[in-house]
Amino acid sequence: MAARRLTVIQLVPALDAGGAERSALEIGRALVAAGHRSIVVSRGGRMVAQLVAEGSEHVEMPIAEKRLGTLRQVSALRALIRREKPDIVHARSRVPAWLAWLALRGLSPRPHFVTTAHGLNTPNWYSAIMTRGERVICVSNTVRDHLLHNYPRTDPARLIVIPRGVDVEEFVYGYQPGDSWREWFFAEFPQLNDVPLVTLPGRGTRLKGHADAIELVADLEARGIVVGLLLLGAHQPGREAYIAELQALAQARGVAGRLAISAPRDDVRDVYAISSLVLQLSNKPESFGRTVIEALALCRPVLGYDHGGVGELLADLYPVGRVAPGDRARLVERAAELLHRAPAIAPLQRYRLEDMQRATLALYDELATA
Repeated sequence: MAARRLTVIQLVPALDAGGAERSALEIGRALVAAGHRSIVVSRGGRMVAQLVAEGSEHVEMPIAEKRLGTLRQVSALRALIRREKPDIVHARSRVPAWLAWLALRGLSPRPHFVTTAHGLNTPNWYSAIMTRGERVICVSNTVRDHLLHNYPRTDPARLIVIPRGVDVEEFVYGYQPGDSWREWFFAEFPQLNDVPLVTLPGRGTRLKGHADAIELVADLEARGIVVGLLLLGAHQPGREAYIAELQALAQARGVAGRLAISAPRDDVRDVYAISSLVLQLSNKPESFGRTVIEALALCRPVLGYDHGGVGELLADLYPVGRVAPGDRARLVERAAELLHRAPAIAPLQRYRLEDMQRATLALYDELATA
């Protein structure tokens, strides 16, 4: 049991999927394990059951929509804060942050207000709310630089970098799935069997660089290197036209027979583990790059564009995997090198889930005992 039991309220729009939502669960789990009380406010979602099973409490409140009517929730949130008397109110998204900031005005005693900037939001007055926490957690130095550049009146001392982390007990160094999973997977994607597997994870949007991955596979084949390409998680409802466009590109480049495009899956660890190379080719800077550390944690090589959080992670953990954005010639050269003989990858000593949890709870304790 902790020396002093804290009550922490985290606010996220919903608990369906996403980095902010996953982080809320991970911190809730750590709070409970440390003897603290964890409350999460959201409009609900499929992750609520897991949250509650792990010992947190959930309060359903419609705090997701960016519209004036959502402001009606300020009074309900203020009543919740008065009733539960939290030590910390932690907002992980812009609408919840605005509601929390308004609900906390005039309260006495007033909980400490923390925000986490999970993304590189468009700079404007609306996004500026994420800089108003007593402490502003940035998930990378890329995010910290983004905030300081776009909101120069922000006190740098209030910004603290706490990267997201991978659970090394799930993404075990050197892990390989069993034969039965392999048989099942290659029965589903026979075009990927008997060739090195290259995987690009990411939702079905141009930002993720799927076209660059297809071009890379074609360029590799021109060098006599035949691989299979899996666009993991790209096949989503409403993205049919985009998927057809990618398939047409693969057909035009002569690699359609070695391309697979999947829906989002729950076995990403297994897919990464059998991949000869994991790609991260987003054509715009990302705030972090969780797939980079998940693959490296499994001891799988990663090749990505050297910008944003992805470039930051690769520079720190796997510098050989960096390529300048859009440099197609260098991309194929580096891919060929990594597929032939990738440099050794050491077990993760940072960017672990336990590191993120420990640093966040230490911040809570620092504020609560100040």
